Amino acid sequence: MAAFAMAACNSGRVNPFLTEWDTPYGIPPFDQFQIEDYIPAIEAGISQQEMEIKAITDNPDAPTFENTILPLELSGDILSKVSGVLYNITETDQTPELDSVMDAAIPLMTAHEDNISFNKDLYKRVAAIWNADQSGLTREQQMVLKKYYEDFERSGIGLDEAKQDRLREINTEMAAKIQKIGNNILAENNNFKDEFGISISQYPDAMTSTQDRELRHRMLVAYNTRCHNGNEFDNRKLIMEVFALRIEKAKILGYESPAAYTLENKMAHDPETVDAFLDGIMKASIQKANEEVADMQAIMDRDVKAGLLPAGSRIEPWDWWYYAEKVRKEKYDLDEEQTKPYFKAENVVKGIFTAANRLYGVNFEKLENVPAYNPDCVTTYKVTDADGALVGIFTTDYFPRSSKRGGAWMNNVREQYFDADGNEVRPMIVNVGNLNEYMSIDDVQTTFHEFGHALHGLLTKCHYKSVSGTNVTRDYVEMFSQINENWAFQPDLLAVYAVNDEGQVIPQELVDKINNALKFNQGFMTAELCAASILDMKWHELTSLEGIDIDEFEAKVCADMGLIKEIGPRYRTTYFNHIFGSGYNAGYYGYLWSEVLDKDAFDKFEKSGDVWNPALAKQFKETFLERGGSEEPMTLFKSFMGREPENEAFLRGRGLID
Repeated sequence: MAAFAMAACNSGRVNPFLTEWDTPYGIPPFDQFQIEDYIPAIEAGISQQEMEIKAITDNPDAPTFENTILPLELSGDILSKVSGVLYNITETDQTPELDSVMDAAIPLMTAHEDNISFNKDLYKRVAAIWNADQSGLTREQQMVLKKYYEDFERSGIGLDEAKQDRLREINTEMAAKIQKIGNNILAENNNFKDEFGISISQYPDAMTSTQDRELRHRMLVAYNTRCHNGNEFDNRKLIMEVFALRIEKAKILGYESPAAYTLENKMAHDPETVDAFLDGIMKASIQKANEEVADMQAIMDRDVKAGLLPAGSRIEPWDWWYYAEKVRKEKYDLDEEQTKPYFKAENVVKGIFTAANRLYGVNFEKLENVPAYNPDCVTTYKVTDADGALVGIFTTDYFPRSSKRGGAWMNNVREQYFDADGNEVRPMIVNVGNLNEYMSIDDVQTTFHEFGHALHGLLTKCHYKSVSGTNVTRDYVEMFSQINENWAFQPDLLAVYAVNDEGQVIPQELVDKINNALKFNQGFMTAELCAASILDMKWHELTSLEGIDIDEFEAKVCADMGLIKEIGPRYRTTYFNHIFGSGYNAGYYGYLWSEVLDKDAFDKFEKSGDVWNPALAKQFKETFLERGGSEEPMTLFKSFMGREPENEAFLRGRGLID
């Protein structure tokens, strides 16, 4: 690395990305990075990895896992360091300067990735190992090999040069357009806050508590028309261009549609399976949602009778949150204003740590005076096993700011793996959110959800980066975030962390109300989630954009799925960042697909008579969390359950069946 460091010297200063980080636990020295460091570091990283790959392809010895796959796994150290930092801070602390860095970085990185994907000499070595006897490889090595071989095949290694050149152009164009789509969504989220004084993450709470029906209507329209206003942040043209490129790419690679291409190596495997899966859920959720509408309409009718609303008023989409809360108060006597004081953010963090300790034996120690990308907002913890061994570094960044994109997510700043000397590198994981200091029930679930991803990344015990932690298929990865939600409101855990500022533990009466109400409004919640999943699928099942208008397409998809007028998809196309910037294209169904897995697995805990069952928790940890992508998902699931997944627990968990 010294050669790269010398090459980057500027007035005596060495680019910190090109040095060893002498920091506690190898945490990136965030305070040392300057804007001008990123592009030179990326260029140096590309040069480094090109040299490492050339050393592999120039090796005269017959290809083996040890002389081809292993050095390929360990290549690109500088790029890993830069991307681990850059992609994290551009999502959390965006600035015009960082936007310029990304504008320059994206074509460099995309071209480099394409150069690897189309390296025929490298492919020949990988293919030779793939086609040879694999009995001498461990199962994890076989899965790593499979991943590399399939990535080459699916990237178009067998195509002629002209088609590969067009794929290069498509990949570069798409990456730049997708980055722009994400920036536009962030800008429109900030415009929404400027107009209404609330962040996007506070929108559900505002729609629940705002009595002014016209204001609710205006908020819903503003929320649903983000990036659809004809202004500089309008995403419609960009989105159509991205879909055109995705369709063209799929066809060049020999697939009927982008969905067929994306799903080929997922658990679901094909669009037909996903469509049938979602159709069944939509029918069940709409039936439940119609019952919920009737309950809300009864309360609205009382408001009409009292003269609070005009005669003939009917439940509209902007009424749902508001009247659903009224129904919840009547049916369950639960008012979230009563529960929020017990869910202060620092106490909820205590809850996620306590649950992880009880289940998996891990401990969390807050670290002071360590580097952080935003010291005012970020908290860092050292995670250790029961024997004191380092598990990893965990960082939280929970609260909204204008520079942070909406939603909540988990990032890997550093993957877990074993280096060339056989030393284990433990991971550094970040949980990011846009939550409230005093959390709603949904905020609490979100915190447990993202921490489930973090546990998946932290507890992994693999040897190779490409299969460690959350490096699994999209329709499997959400199993581990969602199963962690099941412990959030266990009464004995609430007794530990749900404490108000006066030191009072949440009353049992409120605990009972929370757990009784968890299945409330699930017709709506499931329908809007399922509708977004179907919208994602229908876009990616297109084989041509001829005659397609975004608004007309959305309206037809919603009508065809049987969505009732009172409900819209969770995301409209123009701000559906999951399917553009988050890798869930033709994959948003994965939340529901994974929920079938998580509810089925958690049902095993419940049926054991103890949701904290230590033997089951150990089995779950060793079967899933430690294994990452080192085995096929269905193989691991059947190992844990003794059978294939069943959806009864999922339907019961959402209250769609008794």
